[in-house]
Amino acid sequence: MTKATWLVPTGLIALSFVPMAAGTIRLVELGGGGTRTPDNARFFDQPLPVVLHIISASVFLLLGAFQFSPGLRRRRAGWHRVTGRLLIPLGIVAALTGLWMSVMYDLPPADGTLVMLERLLFGTVMAVALGLGFAAARRRDIPTHSAWVTRGYAIGLGAGTQAITHAPWFLFVGEPGPSARAFLMGAGWVINLAVAEWAIRRRRAKSQQRPSRSAPVPATP
Repeated sequence: MTKATWLVPTGLIALSFVPMAAGTIRLVELGGGGTRTPDNARFFDQPLPVVLHIISASVFLLLGAFQFSPGLRRRRAGWHRVTGRLLIPLGIVAALTGLWMSVMYDLPPADGTLVMLERLLFGTVMAVALGLGFAAARRRDIPTHSAWVTRGYAIGLGAGTQAITHAPWFLFVGEPGPSARAFLMGAGWVINLAVAEWAIRRRRAKSQQRPSRSAPVPATP
């Protein structure tokens, strides 16, 4: 396989490294390797939602990255379909547990109401997008399926981009307040969705430029 086959998956996995690493640390903490504090008490009190969220989101991001390699899709179409049947439910579980935690957990004061509303908005859109992607796949509408799952994955990858949007603020300003945190969190999701829409339009343009198989072959002179 060519380098281009692995370029996109490698970039997506690199972007998801920070949230996956943070999730792994959280699982170790809950498994007995950490100390209960006021900041993490909610996870010790109700560990199931956060454990489901971390595992489902991590597998969704890791395996999902390979779904965006055109070379792998062409050469391993069966693998693409089987993995997709696993990833869509995992993505929906990640979205729904994220929604549950946003409403039911006592979130840190730095998050504020606006961050909670952003989590509810983007978590809902992620679940709906993946559901629409699944429905499109069932009716063999592959372009629509591809567009919706791309949007769903982009939202799921938001935590990776949010690590990047937060880094300059922490470096030059310090701990962000509720308003700044809401802006930085929202920027991560919006950037990802903007890139996703660019990728969707690019794929559509390429498919329209591709000659139809049924088109007549011009005669050679």
